[in-house]
Amino acid sequence: MINDSYFGGFILLGFTGQPQMEMIISWVVFFFYIIALMGNMVIILLSFLDDHLQTPKYYFLRSLAILDLCYTTNIVPQMLVNIWGKDKRITFGGCAFQLFTDMVLSSVECILLAVMSYDRFNAVCKPLHYMTIMNSQLCQGLVGTAWVVGVINCMIISPYAMSLPRCGNHHLDHFFCEMSAMIKIACVDTTAMEVTTFAMCLIIVLAPLFLILVSYGFIAVAVLKIKSATGRQKAFGTCSSHLIVVSIFYGTVIYMYIQPGNSPNQNEGKLLSIFYSIVTPSMNPLIYTLRNKEFKGAIKRLIGKKQVLWKQ
Repeated sequence: MINDSYFGGFILLGFTGQPQMEMIISWVVFFFYIIALMGNMVIILLSFLDDHLQTPKYYFLRSLAILDLCYTTNIVPQMLVNIWGKDKRITFGGCAFQLFTDMVLSSVECILLAVMSYDRFNAVCKPLHYMTIMNSQLCQGLVGTAWVVGVINCMIISPYAMSLPRCGNHHLDHFFCEMSAMIKIACVDTTAMEVTTFAMCLIIVLAPLFLILVSYGFIAVAVLKIKSATGRQKAFGTCSSHLIVVSIFYGTVIYMYIQPGNSPNQNEGKLLSIFYSIVTPSMNPLIYTLRNKEFKGAIKRLIGKKQVLWKQ
């Protein structure tokens, strides 16, 4: 029992009534977290160290890897401490930071995936002018804009959610400080908050998704105009990994927050949150690197350099 009469933070319930299920989930999360750490670190290091990966495509991929690394680290350590330990509390400041970071990073990822589709559009549809269009200033500006929009979105919603009256209820029915869980424990009418959150989700999620669909519409037309099967396969290969990542991330987020009708039940919502915030960031490096010849070549070159140094 936790004496929380004067506790100003929150208690993360998780699957408190199902301890066996909670332990299974925690080990699955830990497994995917290790994969996310290793996979994203490999992408970040290789894109910095290998000269062949100094292109706009890998600049955006490195930005996505850094984002996913921060995303999972914001949630998993606190989650595992709460599940494996007896104390399931999190301070008010810690919860506010977790909510703020989660909203910023998820918003940035939505926009960054749209930016990456624009990069693929230029690579396939305008190959002769690709490096001129996607210069370093534009790439940095696009990533910077994604971060600015993410922070603005968070500053609109997060303080509102944290300031909702809770009438002494500190029990969050979730693994981490997630927006919908914060709204549910409020003891006032949250209609305005829910409408605001839904409207911001429409802007942050559906607007980038629309740009992605438009970009791939132009890409599909350009690919169909290529006469050789090898050329079509190569053009499709440059986009297939990104399409898989977009489908997984957006499919889960839309089902979670913007689906018509009833929202997922609480337990289903927890599992979906784990999927898009922990499992998906661990899958991204595998999706992007397993079929990528340039990354495989970069790994071989790095291993070759180390072998030469060891011999010397």
